[in-house]
Amino acid sequence: MSKKIVALIVILLIVVVGVVATLLLQGNSNNENQSEENRNLIAETEDTQNNETINNVNTESNETETDTDTETDTQNGKALIVYFSQSGNTQTVANFIHEAVGGDIVRLETVKTYSSNYNDLLDEAQEEQRNNARPELKTKIDNIEEYDTIFLGYPNWWGDMPMPLYTFLEEYDLSGKTIAPFVTSGGSGFSNTIRTIREYEPNANVVEGLSISGSSAGSSQDEVEEWTSSLGF
Repeated sequence: MSKKIVALIVILLIVVVGVVATLLLQGNSNNENQSEENRNLIAETEDTQNNETINNVNTESNETETDTDTETDTQNGKALIVYFSQSGNTQTVANFIHEAVGGDIVRLETVKTYSSNYNDLLDEAQEEQRNNARPELKTKIDNIEEYDTIFLGYPNWWGDMPMPLYTFLEEYDLSGKTIAPFVTSGGSGFSNTIRTIREYEPNANVVEGLSISGSSAGSSQDEVEEWTSSLGF
């Protein structure tokens, strides 16, 4: 083999090696850029999820837990608004009812503290339902016998009342009183909860309730006033 041919082969090999090396370097660079983009996307997704969780958790620290109005006597007697709220939607509706009918307002609180993370809260609620739990209430109402009408509010959790409502209904005898239920939900309304209230309080008059979509709670004041007016307040 002549020297010219050998030299030509060596040159071709050098060129091929150079091209392969260049392609490999570009591939690594692209992979690194793609990995960085993926990391950024994951981080942005996590930030979005965290923001959604924070937005789903309503802080209620500025709300007075028990409030009293001196003008409490109507044709339906003395009114008490009792509500359980974690996200804040039911609390908003309860406050509108309080403005409409006067009376007293009490937020039901439990001894246990529920998670401030929305998804974890749903898991806790479902677990309590499975166990037919009766969470202990921190809220005590010593003078409930003084009231004639009880507005009872709660969110719809997994197609039912939160289990603290069962504790309340078992602890307090509402015989002879009018119970006006109100619920906030994502679209399920009362489900079968009105029937449940009637089962637990068979000697009370459970009237037609008010169902509000959770996303519409803040703009429900007119609907609340129409409902309370229909009840004679």
